[in-house]
Amino acid sequence: MPQFPKSPFLVPFDGSFRVKKAHNAPPKGAPDKPDAELRLAQCVDEIAHLQKKLYADNRHSVLLVFQAIDAAGKDGTIRAVLTGTNPAACQVQSFKSPSEEELDHDFLWRIARALPERGMIGVFNRSHYEEVLTVRVHPEFLERQRLPSMPPLPKLWKERYESIRDFEKHLARNGTVILKFWLNVSRKEQKKRLLARIDDASANWKFQPSDIDEREQWTKYMSGYEDILNETSRPWAPWYAIPADDKPFMRWAVADIVARTMKNMDIDYPKLSTGEVKKLKLMRSRLEKS
Repeated sequence: MPQFPKSPFLVPFDGSFRVKKAHNAPPKGAPDKPDAELRLAQCVDEIAHLQKKLYADNRHSVLLVFQAIDAAGKDGTIRAVLTGTNPAACQVQSFKSPSEEELDHDFLWRIARALPERGMIGVFNRSHYEEVLTVRVHPEFLERQRLPSMPPLPKLWKERYESIRDFEKHLARNGTVILKFWLNVSRKEQKKRLLARIDDASANWKFQPSDIDEREQWTKYMSGYEDILNETSRPWAPWYAIPADDKPFMRWAVADIVARTMKNMDIDYPKLSTGEVKKLKLMRSRLEKS
């Protein structure tokens, strides 16, 4: 496993994380908007360079998982962080309500099908964590899942956390580097962004009436996130709770963690053998004469 970077936003592995103590705004001394945008551009260049090595090395994959309440900025962050990468070497998957086919399998089945191949960067815009978040807030969704037995709900969530930890550890053992980001936007900032979607005609399409309904469940969602982060932030698949009220800072903070993680990975361009190098020299000579 790679050495994951130290960060004030790293969720500890001992279950001590508390949502109320997590920052929504950048900490003191954080870069201002121009500086954050400059640092983001530098990280984007580094990620693009490292992606080429990842693809050529073809032994590992990188999985970026994004979870957040509505209007926290997942789409914009994903776009900003990966803007310099080769689209052919990235796989972005957005998980919405499961289809009938997906409901005929266990809750991790559709996730496993969407995992990035070796050499690729995969992005999950929402993920398997919806099964212990949205489904926890709306347990009536379990009716469609046709589970063979229904334990008490607290036990069900514990079992799913265990399944997720085991699943992610299996992936890590087999070369998938997992980084998970919770974009922690405040209730006040979310309200501001939702109102902007209503007031801006070009953004009306982003607004969903269900956003207001879900906002009324804020306390339940925050409780769900606290449990998720405590139960599943582990050395092989850490969570980072990123302040999301300031978009330039948030995007740089994510890009910085991705860049530093990839820099610590054991990836490089394949080295040719002595015989292969000699063949290249012969081919070069033939090309020069042609």
